[in-house]
Amino acid sequence: RSSAKLVAPLGCLVSRQKHTLPDLPYDYAALEPHINAEIMQLHHSKHHATYVNNLNVAEEKYKEALAKGDVTAQVSLQPALKFNGGGHINHTIFWTNLSPNGGGEPKGELMEAIKRDFGSFANFKEKLTAVSVGVQGSGWGWLGYNKEQGRLQIAACANQDPLQGTTGLIPLLGIDVWEHAYYLQYKNVRPDYLKAIWNVINWENVSSRYATCKK
Repeated sequence: RSSAKLVAPLGCLVSRQKHTLPDLPYDYAALEPHINAEIMQLHHSKHHATYVNNLNVAEEKYKEALAKGDVTAQVSLQPALKFNGGGHINHTIFWTNLSPNGGGEPKGELMEAIKRDFGSFANFKEKLTAVSVGVQGSGWGWLGYNKEQGRLQIAACANQDPLQGTTGLIPLLGIDVWEHAYYLQYKNVRPDYLKAIWNVINWENVSSRYATCKK
């Protein structure tokens, strides 16, 4: 696949430009054996693509409702905008959070912040894993930045709820725990998937996000 970098997360709703499926910065098989190629292909080209397509449809309908002053229609479209918009935002971040050259531990300011806010990297890893395992049904485990308090924070979001839009935390690292992210390889054993995913976490990307949101 194209090595083009992923675009910035979803822009504001009033943008007239249609959203597009971002290219992955690595091949579908690049994260094996931790996440196999079949999962990556379906996850990216089918699931993420569906969120993008449905978001564009929902936004078009929303613009029509705005033009007509149809508040009832605007309200009725909110769930579709939240679900599909969140799915697009979340996955756009997720692909960059992963790398075939990932794993290990972060360095520099991010590592210092993790030690400050969680005691140690091991404690952080254990807490984020536990929160992700504990998501009931479908959702995400997140490491976010609380800009108001100036600290890192772990959170879980249901379904495709976007972290920043629903909690105010700036997303740094997201772990997708929808079954489509792991079932073909790990069946119903979510903890095995979560153990494996740490081997492909792109700490350079997470560190870059942390540096950006601190500015």
